[in-house]
Amino acid sequence: MRKWQAGWPWGLLSSPAAFKPSTAACLAPHWMEAVVNLYQSMAKLGDPRILGYPLMGSPLLMTSILLTYVYFVLSLGPRIMANRKPFQLRGFMVVYNFSLVALSLYIVYEFLMSGWLSSYTWRCDPVDFSNNPEALRMVRVAWLFLFSKFIELMDTVIFILRKKDGQVTFLHVFHHSVLPWSWWWGVRIAPGGMGSFHAMINSSVHVIMYLYYGLSALGPVAQPYLWWKKHMTAIQLIQFVLVSLHISQYYFMPNCNYQYPVIIHLIWMYGTIFFVLFSNFWYHSYTKGKRLPRAVQQNGAPGTAKVKAN
Repeated sequence: MRKWQAGWPWGLLSSPAAFKPSTAACLAPHWMEAVVNLYQSMAKLGDPRILGYPLMGSPLLMTSILLTYVYFVLSLGPRIMANRKPFQLRGFMVVYNFSLVALSLYIVYEFLMSGWLSSYTWRCDPVDFSNNPEALRMVRVAWLFLFSKFIELMDTVIFILRKKDGQVTFLHVFHHSVLPWSWWWGVRIAPGGMGSFHAMINSSVHVIMYLYYGLSALGPVAQPYLWWKKHMTAIQLIQFVLVSLHISQYYFMPNCNYQYPVIIHLIWMYGTIFFVLFSNFWYHSYTKGKRLPRAVQQNGAPGTAKVKAN
């Protein structure tokens, strides 16, 4: 048996003895021990500079929030609204969307000022774990980016309260639950470096997206200014291309001292997966269906797309 197998439950499955009742009885404790050991190993990698920020002391609170979110949007919320009229929420949506425009714009600015317009090379940029002002500024904006993802859970709550259940797709829920969970680990372990590029690009796209949603929430008065809605899906696809191209540089560099390659692999994987999913959506909605691109619905304005995942 290989050494790496010995410490994990699936190492037990490499011999017939694995199927003995005594071994099966121990399988669950082994799994629990493996999970605990993995958590402890990852906890030791946590950046001490960020441990004092809200939500960052332990993964339990943020995991509980995300599990509650999933339960509400997939089960509790639809049942609560089943025999109720949909809420309009127009005033709330105007404030909510324009607030996220301002927040996303500020996050982009802070990412730029924290390294991307100064000390970063836009190629192999390791995480700066020092306590110099620029490095600490990067820690703050990395946390703020993560925190904004928990604010954006309200996107789906709005869908549920307005009975727009068709907007609650697998892609939407996956993006708003699994990605914040994985981002939490990335921010806790490696706040900054080349892994933060995708966060900066994502926030840039959110400036445009929430601006559109905010204008849409204003109603007919803003419709003449929404001519660019047909480009929204294309902007989302460009985002994934930029992220994948940037992170792919790592695989072609003879030497890159970025500290946590697993984060690079995850970013590349997520970027590729979302590009494929959105390309498939684009094909079936706009090419095969011969329709012009029309933006995703959050606020009830005319549109055809049912994917809002960014």
